[in-house]
Amino acid sequence: MINKRDGFKKLIPQIMIDAVCIFFSYWIAFVLRFVDEGGIPFFYVDSFRLCIPWMTLICLAVFALFRFYSTMWQFASLDELLQIFFGTTAACLLITILGYVLFPHLIKDSYGYSIQRFPITVYVMGWVLTLFFIGASRFGFRLAHRRKKKVLRGDSGLFSRVMVIGAGEMGSMIIKDLKSSPQSQGTPVIAVDDDKKKRGTRINGVKVAGGRESIQKLVDRYRVDQIILAIATASNRDKHEILRICAATGCKLKTVPALYEILEGNADPHKVRDVNIVDLLGRDEINLDVEKISGYLKNKTILVTGGGGSIGSELCRQIAIFHPKRLIVFDIYENNAYELQNELHRRYPKLDMDVVIGSVRDKNRLRGVFDAFRPDVVFHAAAHKHVPLMELSPGEAVKNNVFGTLNVAQTCDEFQVKRMVLISTDKAVNPTNIMGATKRICELIVQYFSRHSKTGFVAVRFGNVLGSSGSVIPLFMRQIEEGGPVTVTDPEIVRFFMTIPEAARLVIQAGGMAKGGEIFVLDMGQPVKIADLARNLIRLSGLRPDEDIKIQYTGLRPGEKLYEELLLDCEGGCQKTSHELIYIGSPIPFDENTFLSQLENLRKVAGVNNPKMLELVHELVPTYSGHAEKTDLLAK
Repeated sequence: MINKRDGFKKLIPQIMIDAVCIFFSYWIAFVLRFVDEGGIPFFYVDSFRLCIPWMTLICLAVFALFRFYSTMWQFASLDELLQIFFGTTAACLLITILGYVLFPHLIKDSYGYSIQRFPITVYVMGWVLTLFFIGASRFGFRLAHRRKKKVLRGDSGLFSRVMVIGAGEMGSMIIKDLKSSPQSQGTPVIAVDDDKKKRGTRINGVKVAGGRESIQKLVDRYRVDQIILAIATASNRDKHEILRICAATGCKLKTVPALYEILEGNADPHKVRDVNIVDLLGRDEINLDVEKISGYLKNKTILVTGGGGSIGSELCRQIAIFHPKRLIVFDIYENNAYELQNELHRRYPKLDMDVVIGSVRDKNRLRGVFDAFRPDVVFHAAAHKHVPLMELSPGEAVKNNVFGTLNVAQTCDEFQVKRMVLISTDKAVNPTNIMGATKRICELIVQYFSRHSKTGFVAVRFGNVLGSSGSVIPLFMRQIEEGGPVTVTDPEIVRFFMTIPEAARLVIQAGGMAKGGEIFVLDMGQPVKIADLARNLIRLSGLRPDEDIKIQYTGLRPGEKLYEELLLDCEGGCQKTSHELIYIGSPIPFDENTFLSQLENLRKVAGVNNPKMLELVHELVPTYSGHAEKTDLLAK
């Protein structure tokens, strides 16, 4: 009740202004009508005195009906202008009708005589003047608001000078919001667009001065502090190129959501966000063969091991889109699994999902889960993946990665699962660390079972994913927040990168192509220097690399190499598939007769006798060149 009373009090000044506008509109109309006739006849003056209160009340009532008093006029634009036109026209038309039909009979003067009808020209001029005064009062309020904001910005160093890239509808909306929103902390000073037809024009009062090639020059000329990329439909390649230019300016960078994010309902098209490293390294969104994917996921029971991890959880999100019959999330870490369960229930309330806690090392637990749910497809993402930590505990890498995968494969074979997809890594190629060597053995397990089982076994090999747990980006961001230095192992070290959603989509697509035994290799694009990655992150934080934040080179860590590969030399070239970003590496022959016995020997010494374990790993993976010198202290 208090809020309603306070709200009405705020409307009183606006209603009084409207009443004054209506009074003077019709009075001036009378003056203009009789200016050449020596003045307004007294009987019209008397009629005006009697009618104007009713005319004013009618206008105010119609204005309220047209929501004049629930509109925020400081943000008035074309829509509000139309609102004023239609509301004022309706009010004046109603007054004209009543003035001719009812007023002469209903309203009496002090002598008991009916009032005189106003000349029709008075009603017409009254409408025009009312429209003008009401509109002027509204837009005058907006201009006053913007002027006040401009003055405040001029007196404060808190407001940024903003360049908007993109002079289309999105750019226009961003500029308008920057100028009018009370929450805005920026003033648009210049716009940029690659369309030459738009150059030299103005968008909401802001000049469009050039294309992407002019960004640096315009930043210097207009003293720009912040750049907003306002092109939702830009391809990731174009966005990457533009943002690369912007990053070199040292300005704070923001962007609008991509079109696919808006269409999927994952982003508000009106909300800008900080540019992140994914924007700088991103590629065009993955086009999926929905029909092929739906064929093996829709109405099927899908199990994801390591379902709470970075890749596993994204696989679950992507799988949920294809309406599986049931989704089983299997993970040893209950916190991640619980958070994913809540998220998926919120986003997909009709999804039939079970979260099961357990380890892939426990074969009995696996058999119980498979027996209870009878999965049709298994995505095996559970693994130890942190290279330096696994160098210190190689036995754990072997037990979890190798024998966890063997347990899953054997259980898939036993319960006649239609398809198993192993998540592998580029570190499995000519591995220099125990983690990569164990993942190469996992690939061999998949190839072995593909030849001896009715289940379709395949592996998907790709590089680093941006933002995954344990990746360099969270580490760099923490170091930047702490003031540096940012630690890079070597100035020449390079890595392949892709986003987590991109990797998950390609894994799912590869699973749809599988016939059995393939090692699918994902196109990772161009390798990225880690030092360049660190510098870009520093720039995105609004700081200068090597000045505000130092970069410190610490030397390669145990098991680390300067560059990763996606193919072994003996795998030859990649075969193309129907998807432009998915290839198939040629299978490598190996001694199948001794393979399982070698694995059993490895199981016996894993974590117990690490030197012997490493010898067996070398036998299984001849290209492994690591040493794991700092082995588990408990397993020497």
